[in-house]
Amino acid sequence: MCIAVPVKVLEISTTNQDRAIVDYGGLKRDVSTALINEPVQVGDYVIIHAGCAIQRIDPEEAEETLALMNEMLGS
Repeated sequence: MCIAVPVKVLEISTTNQDRAIVDYGGLKRDVSTALINEPVQVGDYVIIHAGCAIQRIDPEEAEETLALMNEMLGS
């Protein structure tokens, strides 16, 4: 089973605007942002599924979701 996860955008690729580095639970991951219609900016939260950002998400909603996930994992 796969789960979509909210992550924070740390940087946008300088060579390919459809790629970004995100904070994935403390790990930095390179993901595609090509599926999102509007430009993604540093500080945005996006939903990641299978290595691709599929939607931007409200920062408060993202932080609430991450807190709930951490609580479920006992982190």
